[in-house]
Amino acid sequence: MHSRMHPRYYLDADIFEREQRKIFCKVWLFAGLKTLLTQHNAFITRKIAGLPVVIQNFHGELRAFENVCLHRSALIQTEPVGRRPLVCAYHAWRYDEQGQVAHIPDADTLYRLNSEEKCGLKLRRLALRNIGNLLFINLDASPFPLEEQFSPEFIALLESSSNAYDTEVMVTTWRGNYNWKLAYENLRDANHPRFVHPQSLAKVVDFRPSVDEALLQESSQGLPDSSASALRGELRRFSYGGKDATIDNMQHFSWHALVERWGQEDAYYNWLAYPNLHIASGNGGHSFTIEHHVPVAPGCTDLEIYRFTAKKRQPFAFSNSVLLAEMHGSKLVVGEDIQIMEMVQSALHDAAPLPTQGAYESLNRLVERWYETLMETEHGV
Repeated sequence: MHSRMHPRYYLDADIFEREQRKIFCKVWLFAGLKTLLTQHNAFITRKIAGLPVVIQNFHGELRAFENVCLHRSALIQTEPVGRRPLVCAYHAWRYDEQGQVAHIPDADTLYRLNSEEKCGLKLRRLALRNIGNLLFINLDASPFPLEEQFSPEFIALLESSSNAYDTEVMVTTWRGNYNWKLAYENLRDANHPRFVHPQSLAKVVDFRPSVDEALLQESSQGLPDSSASALRGELRRFSYGGKDATIDNMQHFSWHALVERWGQEDAYYNWLAYPNLHIASGNGGHSFTIEHHVPVAPGCTDLEIYRFTAKKRQPFAFSNSVLLAEMHGSKLVVGEDIQIMEMVQSALHDAAPLPTQGAYESLNRLVERWYETLMETEHGV
């Protein structure tokens, strides 16, 4: 059938920089969970496309700012998650809910800033949207509407499912030696679980790869329109979700009765939000995992894994143990994927043969032809 993209797209530092500029600085990106920001002054910090970001609750309203003090460029909020006013620890410059400098200790005697200079001291505010309990951020000065990136059906699924998330969350980060694109090629591949996960995921869920004849025909042709508007229009096609497979003999645990299950089917649910967010429920909506693949370098990716149950009907003492067991399960399956992706990455070089894709991999090919076009033209998303 068709060959995968040239190895340079997984190896080249200049292309990685191009990705950051043309994709990650333009599209809406997962930025965290609203469930962690329920109280006044609660915050989370991130680094998104290299930019330090803080998202903070100001009397019930969430706002996102560049997390860099305007005095000496120190981080304002230094912890991944916490609750405190927006005050820099270096020299105690305090910012209000609009990002405006509200107080500078000894401002008149030590800094001697005039009123015009003070008024100009305002943090860069970033576009922030939520879909249910999922937060998305856009770094562009004039961001395009979120609805242009995700279809109404996908947004409705994300909203419904994420509104079921509990507030108790366990998070870990795993640094892997693979290019971020390999993760989503792998996640769109329903044929790999029986070979990569025979003793873990494949024992529970029977994924059945198939060939979409219409996509196969389309993917065998070039992109019909490579204009900027056409490239933007393609984005919606790359994010999708819902039931992936029925779980015939789903194992039930006592804690399942203590949470408000999302949906009623014994099924494996998957949501893929392009470019780098994966959400799954492998137990019919009783709990969820988020995998967020953050590009660090061409051959390096930080995988953030979030684990949480559906909303508790009532608190139970062993909830932390449940999340810990679920996290171990995630790390087992994800570890098998990372081993494969690191093996692929280590084999890549500029003169490496282009692997041949099968007919069932049409969606991967559609994403790749869009990506190659974007990388090789002047257009951004």
